[in-house]
Amino acid sequence: MTSNSSLRPAPLTLPTSDPGGWLARRTRAALERARECRTALKETPAGTEELLELWNDLELALGGVAAIGSTFTELHTDPAARREGEATLQEVDRFVTEISLDPELYGVFRAADADGLPEDSARLLREVLRDFRRAGVDKDEATRARIAEIADRMVVLGQDFARNIRNDVRSIDLSPDRLAGMPEDWIADRPARGGVVTVTTDYPDAVPFFTFARDHEARHALRTEFLNRAWPENDEVLRELFALRREHAELVGYENWADYDAEVKMIGSGAAIKDFIDDVADMARESAERDYAIVLERLRKDHPGARAVSLADKDYYAELVRKERLGVDAGKVREYFSFDRVVRGMLSLTERLFGIQFTRVQVPVWHEDVQAYDVTLVSGDDAPIPLGRAYLDLHPREGKFGHAAQFSLVDGIAGVQLAEGVLGCNFGRGLLDHDDVVTLFHEFGHLLHHLLAGRGRYARFSGVATEWDFVEAPSQMLEEWAWDPDVLATFAINADGEPLPADLALKMREAEDFGKGFDALTQMFYAALSYTYHVEPVADLTGRLVELQEQYSLFEYIPGTHMMANFGHLDGYSSGYYTYMWSLVIAKDMFSAFEGDLFNPDLAARYRDEVLAPGGRRDAADLVTQFLSRPYSLAAFRRWLSA
Repeated sequence: MTSNSSLRPAPLTLPTSDPGGWLARRTRAALERARECRTALKETPAGTEELLELWNDLELALGGVAAIGSTFTELHTDPAARREGEATLQEVDRFVTEISLDPELYGVFRAADADGLPEDSARLLREVLRDFRRAGVDKDEATRARIAEIADRMVVLGQDFARNIRNDVRSIDLSPDRLAGMPEDWIADRPARGGVVTVTTDYPDAVPFFTFARDHEARHALRTEFLNRAWPENDEVLRELFALRREHAELVGYENWADYDAEVKMIGSGAAIKDFIDDVADMARESAERDYAIVLERLRKDHPGARAVSLADKDYYAELVRKERLGVDAGKVREYFSFDRVVRGMLSLTERLFGIQFTRVQVPVWHEDVQAYDVTLVSGDDAPIPLGRAYLDLHPREGKFGHAAQFSLVDGIAGVQLAEGVLGCNFGRGLLDHDDVVTLFHEFGHLLHHLLAGRGRYARFSGVATEWDFVEAPSQMLEEWAWDPDVLATFAINADGEPLPADLALKMREAEDFGKGFDALTQMFYAALSYTYHVEPVADLTGRLVELQEQYSLFEYIPGTHMMANFGHLDGYSSGYYTYMWSLVIAKDMFSAFEGDLFNPDLAARYRDEVLAPGGRRDAADLVTQFLSRPYSLAAFRRWLSA
């Protein structure tokens, strides 16, 4: 592979002081540059390539500062920087709405001559024209004004929704004797104060507690708090957000928001989302009911009168089944996964697999926990190619985004700027559950995708810029390496220096597959929730949640809980939560090419170059078809789900 340019752009330099002021100044400069581009597009009609270059400059300016604003909002330690990040996103989105509803600017692109354009340029022109149409630029002035109002308000509501979740960390207080079943290192990290141990709804506390704590009442109490985060505040936020999305879709000519949103995805239509949800639910039902019956049987040994398995009992009793029937004790397994060794092992694996190199660098960061790495492609005999910079922000702290995600800090453009991305997660500092390891690999897959796809011409197609229902496929595929015995043996090592036994790794996978059917049904419940809220007016959000949970999930609703209030995907993914399962179908199909040889260098390089590196320059279906030498299919997914 060769570089697109001999130019080596410098990475972004983050501020060491006054980050909020720095971002405010950067935002003003970006908006000024965008205004200049807008004026030039209107005043100096030129060839189509020149128009697209000006548009690219505009998108670079806006997207660049919005990415920083998003990262600051979710991860920065300085509250002023987080507030300025929100302000930046509001200003950028307001300007994007303004230009997307500008008929004069639309006319410039409608008049552009598409004949003879290079493939990337022709694709960009098509997408720009499509975006103008979807924005409602062809509507009358009053309608365009209302669309602009809606867009502004939706940004604010989305930020309110996320902030309410981020800031609502709840807890329960327990006497130490109620921690029976918890791993020793977990207990040691949480000493009693005043005779009680505080267990929070943050993931490093809550996920192990749901899995290992023997105290049913304590599990129920924490799960209830977990499911009620950001309620009741977000109930009204979501009602207004759904109503505005519905109104926007109708104003620009769509029956509902799901149809509007699905038009630019692989799936194509809202109706197809519902069909997909029901198809997967049907495929999963037999396996789900079989494994659910086993969990219920085990629950009844402790609680003979139990008639159903609730969400407070699901993780604990599924784990007991894995331990007692399959011989896999997650508490013992975690002894092989120390945080530092896992991170080093993940970096080493991806270096070997994809021909890249991570070099730790000391640069300004927003918290002392953050690690920065320069990333270089060192494939074959070609000269090394700088890809960009990766920031790993992996531990929880107050005010930080509470889940796990990759944040794009800089979109890579050939000869202009190097890609930079941030892994924002919330792992403990000691031992990790293997589920945490899988999550880390998943999110790291997004970061790799962002870095490898940052060497094209246009900002629109840089990084993880594929159709949104393909975005998760590369990350879900990378999870497979976190299960392979040979891979795990390189970094899964206990305190005595013993690697994870291969037979235990195989049993772990067998244990992981236990419950895959009822987990798939739970995912379809979430997908149906995100879809339904966007296709029908729902007066009682919790009531509809209960109905959908009964229809799709096998696990009993906990009375008095309101999970939708902290279902963060209802903002960014809106009606499209189905995309996780859609992507998994494709991930299973792509991974089938690697089965039996996870370190095939030629295949890994081809996957890197044909699926990851193009970013959004081609349709996702075409990328997969090129890699597999055939269209993707459900066959591998169906085999996995029914086994």
